[in-house]
Formats: sequence, C-alpha cells, structure tokens
Amino acid sequence: MAIHFHREEFERRVRRLCVALDAQGLDGLLLFKQESMYYLTGYDTFGFCFFQCLYFGADGRKVLMTRAPDLRQAQHTSTLDDIRVWTDEAGASPALFLRNMLEELGCRNQHLGIELDSYGLTGRNWGAVQSALESFCTLTDASEVVTRLRMVKSQAELLFVEQAAKLADDALDEAVSLARPGENEGRILAGMHSVMFSAGGDYPGNEFIIGSGRDALLCRYHSGRRVLDDKDQLTLEFAGVYRHYHACLMRTLIIGSPCRQQIVMHSVCREALAACRENVRPGNSMGTVFDAHTEVMDEGGFQAHRLNACGYSLGATFTPTWMDYPMFFHGNSEPIAAGMVLFLHMILMNSEEGYAMTLGETIQVTEAGAVRLSRHGTDLIVRD
Repeated sequence: MAIHFHREEFERRVRRLCVALDAQGLDGLLLFKQESMYYLTGYDTFGFCFFQCLYFGADGRKVLMTRAPDLRQAQHTSTLDDIRVWTDEAGASPALFLRNMLEELGCRNQHLGIELDSYGLTGRNWGAVQSALESFCTLTDASEVVTRLRMVKSQAELLFVEQAAKLADDALDEAVSLARPGENEGRILAGMHSVMFSAGGDYPGNEFIIGSGRDALLCRYHSGRRVLDDKDQLTLEFAGVYRHYHACLMRTLIIGSPCRQQIVMHSVCREALAACRENVRPGNSMGTVFDAHTEVMDEGGFQAHRLNACGYSLGATFTPTWMDYPMFFHGNSEPIAAGMVLFLHMILMNSEEGYAMTLGETIQVTEAGAVRLSRHGTDLIVRD
C-alpha cells in the first residue's frame, strides 16, 4: 500500500479534527478538498475533478463517496475502509447519492460543516448538493477547519518538506548549469524536472514558471519556449515536491553582464527578504511580515514595481496550485506559529524598462524564528 505515514500519524490528525469539530459545535464534515482527504487518510488521486466527498463524523468515522476509477486508488493509498461508489450513467445524481448515504449514517437534522472553498466542488455541484440536502440537515461553511490543522506540520511531515527542499536545490543547480546564451527554455525545464523525478519527486501543484526576455516579468506559466540571448534575464519559480509536500525557490538569473539597475533591484530584494525572515517568528502576524517587505522596497524607490503579496504557506497540495493558506499581505492578522512552512518571494517587475528581479526561498518556523531550508545563498546568479 502506498501510504506515506504510520497509522499513528493519521490517528493523531483524526483526534485533532474531532476536537476542532466539538469546539465549533459540528456533528460532522463534508470534505471536498483533496488536501483534506490526503491529510486525514493518505488518499492520493486527481479524481477530485469529479464529484467525490469524504464524510467525517464527530466520532472520527470516515466514509468516502467516489467513482469507480478511484475505488482501488483509495484502497491502495489510504487508510479508508468504507468506500461507496456512485455510478456514472444517464440521469445519475451524485448529490442524491450523498444524501442517501448521509441518511444511512444518521445525519438527518444534524449540523454539518462543508468545504465550499474547494476545487473539488464546482458551482454546479454545490447547487445540486444544496438542493439535495435542503431540509435534510444544516450546512455551515467550514472550509478552513482542516486547512488550519494542516498549517502546522508534524515532525513526520517536516521530513518530507526537507526532502522537497533538497529536490528544489538540485533543480536550481541544474537550471544554473544549463542557463547560457543560445539555450532553449524547454531544455532548462526538462533538466529541472528530470532531476526531481529521478530522485523520487512528484508533480508540482502547478506548472514551473519560466520566462526570459520580456517574459521574465511574468509570474505565471505560459505555453511556448524561447531561446536565451547573449544578454538576457531568466525568471524561475518552481518547487521541489516529495509526497506532495512542496518547497519553493524563485530566482531571476542574469545572462551576460548585469546592468546597474538589475544589481540595485537584486540588492533591494535581498534586503527585503532578510527583513521578512527577521519578522517570521511565532506570535507575529502574516501582515507584519508583508509590511517589513514593503518598507524596504518602498524606501528603495520600487513601490510601483512590487506586488501586493510576498508569499504564502506551503504543504501537501494538489493541482491547480501549490499555494496554500495563509498568505502574506497587508493587514492579514493570521498569527505565525512554530511548525509552519512558508515561502517568501521578493518580486520586482519594471515594465517601463523591461527589467525583472526576483528572490524567493522556503523557510520553516521554529520557536526561535525562521530557518532557511535551501543550501543556496541569495547572491545574484550571473551566467556568461
């Protein structure tokens, strides 16, 4: 069986969730986030793009409702024993199947939480669930209940994060070795992925971001490849991934000699990153860290070129994104806690002059503050 934690680890998570449900007065949860299912049971699939739901009772009972292709997936990768399959056929209503299942489980007139903020619950399916459960039970948005438990990692999880960070470092080594004038972005991407998969890594929650020339100013993946010029810039944002746990890095590499503006931009990013690390400690808020970032960048004269967020939490996530809750932005009062894994990214994009500069790394929060997980320094990377 492809289960990546001891059963005792899952049992501790289940007990924590039972306590959380009791505190919120909930009789159970309807879970649609794949991250929640993976966290509680180990269930590993991309089948959440279809209708599936994990019922979690206040007593710890777990029942998965899914489709036939995921029956064996759940049997092979999870601790689940009770798996119900709804049938694909004309006129099938998985929402009604869910209601009948909940009836059998004694949930009529109960107060259930539901994960509405989920890629596994489309607007159409949510409408069908509402209709099917109307007058059957009371539903409350509980999208963040399991998410908040996932924010603080156990020692077993942190071992996977450390392995993911090593994979990210190895991928950056490969990118630096390949980045040179005349090289195709596709070869660089292929090299980075090859290093990760060869060492037992997984697909990331979203595509690696790569862009050179003017596209170095983009913060998203796009289709199409470019060949590096003799004098160029190459922005990379990517994640090492191990057992779905992510550790991210971000760099803008300079091809040829950097100009004065790029050197200044890198210096400001480096100072801002150091200021953020200094403020990442238990008890501080996520917003405090963002404000430390803006203070450095704004004083450096780059207010017009920075973003309105400077990172986010990381964990075991599935497509379409590796970004996890919570995020660094102004006014975010979410407290930082020991055991969190956070990605700090300093991003400057000067569209007027066409210059990009980025610097990002993953850190672990300890009682003493931030611990860097990358072996790479933060010097400007220049390739001739």
